[in-house]
Amino acid sequence: MPRIAFKMILHKGKEAEYKKRHDALWPELKNILKEAGISDYAIFLDAETNYLFGVMKIENEAKLDELRHHPIMKKWWAYMHDMMETNPDKSPVSIPLNEVFYLE
Repeated sequence: MPRIAFKMILHKGKEAEYKKRHDALWPELKNILKEAGISDYAIFLDAETNYLFGVMKIENEAKLDELRHHPIMKKWWAYMHDMMETNPDKSPVSIPLNEVFYLE
């Protein structure tokens, strides 16, 4: 199963609220992520730069791309956009990262 990684930028002072919102992840959002074939999804914070690093396994890249059109995903982005750098559609600015090493 392929893994993808990306980074996003969290606004300074929003660290605790970002974690709080993810600790209370909406069940309906969790369901659509699982239905899209996402697993082993983690987000890490670099406290020095406020970069968020996400890593996930995906079953099907096309299903992942379809999530951007889902109403629940759009609702989540609207809920989170005040905390991070976002695109005009309120989706987070997400910068893909290239894997350079993996130890299984």
